[in-house]
Amino acid sequence: MRLPYEFATLRTVGERIMSQAAITGAAEVPGIDLRNLLWMALAFAVLAAVIALDNRWALNFLHVMCGVLWTGIDLFMGFVVGPIMRRLPPEARRAMILRLMPKTLFLMPTLSIITGTAGWFHARQLGLLDVPWPAYGWVAAALVIVTVLTVQGLGVLLPTNLFVYLEMRKPAPDLPRIGRLMRRYVYAVAFQGTLQVAIIVVMAKFVTGL
Repeated sequence: MRLPYEFATLRTVGERIMSQAAITGAAEVPGIDLRNLLWMALAFAVLAAVIALDNRWALNFLHVMCGVLWTGIDLFMGFVVGPIMRRLPPEARRAMILRLMPKTLFLMPTLSIITGTAGWFHARQLGLLDVPWPAYGWVAAALVIVTVLTVQGLGVLLPTNLFVYLEMRKPAPDLPRIGRLMRRYVYAVAFQGTLQVAIIVVMAKFVTGL
């Protein structure tokens, strides 16, 4: 059923207002808040303290908690947020990126570094670094996967996020460049998600015994 002309006009005007609000809101987004570095420093201080205490429960808790957050956020971003963002109109996508990426710039590197570091020291506590083959194959698999995840996160995803964010903040963003960056980002996130599932399989083997 067709809407009366007045209602159709009001809807069109409303859509334009919402679109303009998205553009204006994006332009008013504050820059990267470097005060988040203090939270990162605090998190690494907690990691250092737990390692110094050499408490098995505390180190396991820190490793598992940060690992759950890192894996969960990665999978959620890759398989839920990513597909949604691809279907958003450009203005809404820009507004979302400008608000989301400054948070992930600090959060994801912190979680990845703490997870891997705490996991290494906890594995040493449990004597997993000295188990014989073929059981050591699971340990080696965990070390390789975590290393690749961390290197890819810090060397690919982090700079890509930063470049897209900075480009999006420009009055006239370079859309072809953003498209190239996002394609690289999508492939990297898909690979990251696959490795996250793989590390869950390895961790399940650790829990049930090598």
